[in-house]
Amino acid sequence: MKSIYVTTENKKYPVDVTTGFSQVCETARNCSLGGRKACIISDSNVAPIYMEIFKAALKDSFSDVYEYVFEAGEKSKNLDTIKCFYDVFLDSKLDRKSVVVGLGGGVCGDMAGFAAATFMRGIKFVQIPTSLLAQVDSSVGGKVAVDYRNNKNAVGAFYQPEFVYINTETLKTLPKREFSAGMAEVIKYGLMADRGFYGFIKDNKEKILNLENSVLTEMILKCCQIKADIVSKDEKENGLRGTLNFGHTIGHAIETVKNFQLLHGECVSIGMMAALNVSENRGYVSKNFVNEFAQLLECFGLPQSVDKVNAEDVYKQMFFDKKVKNNKINFVVMKNIGEVFITDEVSEKEILSAIESVVR
Repeated sequence: MKSIYVTTENKKYPVDVTTGFSQVCETARNCSLGGRKACIISDSNVAPIYMEIFKAALKDSFSDVYEYVFEAGEKSKNLDTIKCFYDVFLDSKLDRKSVVVGLGGGVCGDMAGFAAATFMRGIKFVQIPTSLLAQVDSSVGGKVAVDYRNNKNAVGAFYQPEFVYINTETLKTLPKREFSAGMAEVIKYGLMADRGFYGFIKDNKEKILNLENSVLTEMILKCCQIKADIVSKDEKENGLRGTLNFGHTIGHAIETVKNFQLLHGECVSIGMMAALNVSENRGYVSKNFVNEFAQLLECFGLPQSVDKVNAEDVYKQMFFDKKVKNNKINFVVMKNIGEVFITDEVSEKEILSAIESVVR
């Protein structure tokens, strides 16, 4: 098992990366969670594969283990589903010492964390991410949320887990499309924070696609370390953490306008292409680089454009984003590989040009 630590003003917790679930009890005990009641939240895709295996791995750490399985997909990410969680928590007599465990991808982890943050004014929770996107991004850093009125993550909180436990073996049962979607976030880390890591991704394309465990472990740890370093400096996104939204501003809007028909990572992929349009037009990056980047996305099965979308609709949707301040869109622009900045001075013309470059 390899570990990194996320350190915030009030908390320090491990992100453990290993194979199998056999060490999860040890991690739970090290984090002083032994002997408590636990409720596992999972979805209809993950639970049939991993629920019983995972419950068996937990039996030596927790006094009682309950479970709730919701219908997989973004359309379940709402307050109605959270109410079902609360009902199970109350029926199971969870108390303020109990633990909520999110076993699944990003949607599951976000909802389990939100439910834990709000039940009895906050009880402990644990992230067990099973998708690549959740392992490299959403499980780390304490952002928990649900969608509201079709707006992505409109209701949420900053609420850190007690630990994150990543079993890389779960990637072997992940659908290819979901793995590709996770790679969008991996590539994002290279583009916005680490030139060397971007080179690592390009150099190891085949090994990543072949799910070679040593390469996957190194890749996941690097993403988690980059995010941990940023979160430790800016837990609640007052500045630096906003750079992690590279590709997300337009990506989130496309995700909503398409009514969540595309996966989050697919929309981030398209959003990064749009963001690079701004960079290219400003002279920060070359057309050759943008073309090479598009080829890298294609290698991992990621889209570079979207059809049946109106650019004006995407632009209007962007104003419902949490990153809008004083009716100005905060946009993350790449100046060079590994170097980005946040600005509210990207004009409407630039943004519409960027959107039009990726819609068909």
